[in-house]
This record gives sequence, C-alpha cells and structure tokens, in this order.
Amino acid sequence: MHQPLVAISTDVRQFDNYTWHAAPQQYLEAAITGAGVFPVLVPSFGDRLDFDELLSSVDGVMVTGSKSNVHPSLYGGDASEANGPYDPARDATTLPLIRKAVERGVPLLAICRGIQEMNVALGGTLATEIQERDGSLDHRAPASDNQDERFGIRQKVTIAPGSCLAGVFGAGDILVNSVHRQAVDRLGPNLQIEAVATDGTVEAVSVKDARAFAVGVQWHPEYWVKSDGNSAKIFRAFGDAVRLHAAARSGARAAAE
Repeated sequence: MHQPLVAISTDVRQFDNYTWHAAPQQYLEAAITGAGVFPVLVPSFGDRLDFDELLSSVDGVMVTGSKSNVHPSLYGGDASEANGPYDPARDATTLPLIRKAVERGVPLLAICRGIQEMNVALGGTLATEIQERDGSLDHRAPASDNQDERFGIRQKVTIAPGSCLAGVFGAGDILVNSVHRQAVDRLGPNLQIEAVATDGTVEAVSVKDARAFAVGVQWHPEYWVKSDGNSAKIFRAFGDAVRLHAAARSGARAAAE
C-alpha cells in the first residue's frame, strides 16, 4: 500500500545521558494505522531546518501532544514554573512549520499541544490552568496510574454546523477524552471554532478558507484510533487529505515532464 510521507513533530527530552528528539508511539501508530501514512520524525532544530525543503518532500504534517506547554513569551503571557514544563526547541520548530504548512496548503492535523501551537503560530493566545476558571470543567486527566483510565472517553463536545469537522463526524455532540490544563484563549484571526465543550472551552479549530485540511483538536484521537469510531474518522479524514495532496503533486510533476 502506498504510504505518503507525513512530517511528525518531536519533543526534546533528556534521558540515558543523551538528548533525544522523540514522539510517543501512539501518534506514530495512529498515523500508520488510522491515516495510512508513513510518519517521518522532524528533529526540533528550529531555524536550522529548511521547512520549504521539508514541505516539498512530504504530503502532510501532524503536530503531536506533549506534557510540555508553549512558552508564554510567544503569546504575551507570563512564564512560571507552575505552568511548565516548556520545550523552547520544539516551539521554535513547530510554530514556523505550522505557518509554512498552512501557507503552502499542506494538510495539517494538530493534537492537544498541537492545537495550542497552531493557535499561537497563527496569532492567538492561550489560557493556562483553565480548571481554576469560574464555571470551567476540570479538563485534566483523572488521577490514575492506568493510562486507559486517564485517556477515557468521557467528555461531550459539540461540533459546529457547517464546519470542517461536521463533514467528518456530522454536526451535533460527540464524546472525546480530555487530558489538558491549557486551552485556546484569544483565537487566531485566521482560525475558526470547530467544536466546544459544554463549558465553552474551545476543543477544535480549523484554518479559514484553508487550501487543504488544516484542523486542530484539543482531545486525543490517537489513543483510541483502533477501537473508537470517531477517533478513527479524524485520522481517516487526514489520511484522505494527505493522499489527495500527494496525487495533486504527482499530477503536477507528470504535467511538467
């Protein structure tokens, strides 16, 4: 089966006396199984990377979730140890990569930290520790050593009628998981809301008038891609967009020859 290449973001972590650029297996598995694509890890070296060259070689971009948060200095916030940890090397890589992908019409799927990076990259801001806001639900994972419990599907979100995700799920309510303590605050000017939680928290966004699929979700569809229909649907939609982009590029090359 043909597997188009998709660029995958990486975290910078320190362990075993090495600095690692890595991504959790769940995202890579979901890319292969759910989207039918070939995941290619992009090291977090910021402006040392030629993003135009990268995007000329892949047919999609997936920005993963992470324990770290976007550094508040990038959206006018105040950094504190409590709102960390931070990963500035990742920020320096993912934000310009997101902007370039949108500009060039390369399909984009951004998950959890990814939707927050997407909003900051496109001019928005983030709200921190949202569980402390009046009237807010606690969107954090329940305290448990069992990952299936932490990532359990339990939160209702409402898909906006006529939105990109309405074409994936249908309009109305779906159930998702919730494992976050930050969220979109001021929406980037070129973004539109795709889904909200019952407390009004933004749970999904898309790029207005995007040239290709360009969606961010705050939940974690990668975790249940093999067993939950809605988790599978979003990866299938992303994979279809990637293959469409790959076919268009192949056609353009053939026409030029």
